[in-house]
Amino acid sequence: MQLFVNDLTVIDFSYCCPQRGIVGESWIVDVLLDGSLNEMSMVLDFAVVKKQIKAIIDDAVDHKLLLPMLDSAISVADSTYRAGHDFVDFTSKQGNYYLQSPSCAFAKIACEQIDITSVTTYLTTIILAQLPKNVQGLTLNLRAENIDGAYYHYTHGLKLHDGNCQRIAHGHRSKIHIYKDGKRSEALEEVWSLRWQDIYLASEADRIALSDIELSATALANLVPDQQLFSYFAPQGRFDIAVPGKILDVVDCDSTVELLADFILRQLKQQSPNHEFKVVAFEGVAKGAIANG
Repeated sequence: MQLFVNDLTVIDFSYCCPQRGIVGESWIVDVLLDGSLNEMSMVLDFAVVKKQIKAIIDDAVDHKLLLPMLDSAISVADSTYRAGHDFVDFTSKQGNYYLQSPSCAFAKIACEQIDITSVTTYLTTIILAQLPKNVQGLTLNLRAENIDGAYYHYTHGLKLHDGNCQRIAHGHRSKIHIYKDGKRSEALEEVWSLRWQDIYLASEADRIALSDIELSATALANLVPDQQLFSYFAPQGRFDIAVPGKILDVVDCDSTVELLADFILRQLKQQSPNHEFKVVAFEGVAKGAIANG
């Protein structure tokens, strides 16, 4: 007997890619269970599927930076500054990234590259180990949202958030709709999708001096002028990151989706003050914020 749940959840995360750097992503999760019927004549109660499997997925990969541990471009070590924190040094064609975060902000996956196949294998093993014995098989379908139009991948962190959004390197794949004087402007949407393609979004308020950054000895010895430094404390711990300037956009606000929609609106109004705009900014799949002005 098989039991399925489509659109069980959405995983919002970032991952290390040798070509693109740190990439924000959003994948929808469908679940198919194989097994015998239990005493309630069910493979598994739908309520249990939705709650338990979603919780396992959230704990394993959601709002984390996924690390391909078999890639030589990745180096992970215990922080020398803080207990329960890790250093991550990552080399890519976009430049070098250096981080310190609480260990819970990283998913360390035994693979050479992060993709749907490697993450599916990782999650399947973790989930099956926690399901009842009558569940004999699990098929996960991870998929990106089908977007007809402009979108971007961004990575960020929200220091004021008391949940997992505080993690400094998690992200989203997000579409954007922009209306100019009541009409959809695909041209403006394309401008912003190119501006924020594989971007790291930092807040100016989180910028930190070199003398105050907490990174690995290797990172400190190899920092270059192009890399910009950001750090903050949040409930889970201290977060530090050094980001290559060419894949960075520094905004004058926190990077919540509400304030990003407002940021885009303010940029548009600055360029065209005599026009009215509506910005529909998405954060991952099927959620977001709207700014008008």
